[in-house]
Amino acid sequence: MSKSKRVELPVLEPEENAVPCCPPITAGELSVRDAERMAVMFKALSDPVRLRLFSRVASHPGGEACVCDIQDVGVSQPTVSHHLKKLREAGLLTSDRRGTWVYYRVAPSVVAAMSAMLDPRTTT
Repeated sequence: MSKSKRVELPVLEPEENAVPCCPPITAGELSVRDAERMAVMFKALSDPVRLRLFSRVASHPGGEACVCDIQDVGVSQPTVSHHLKKLREAGLLTSDRRGTWVYYRVAPSVVAAMSAMLDPRTTT
């Protein structure tokens, strides 16, 4: 039986300066900088293991997930750590170490920015 107790975490407010990275794809040609920024994010998600890990974090109750709760994706623990590092480097996840465990959250406004960029109905 686990002796851990449930701790309520504060709800994170969106960053004041968090804005979508790029204009919608239908608004016009992407700048080189915007294309490079978005390519890094999409490239990180193009790996099936990374996409599964990202999905597990994004859909986890409370908006964050302990690595101990999401690591069962069919690869070894060092490989999970590698993939989570790539997702962090791409700006898709943030992390917070608590004792021996690391907790991950989807970076503020990332999903909305990626979605808005690909939404043909969105205009600037």
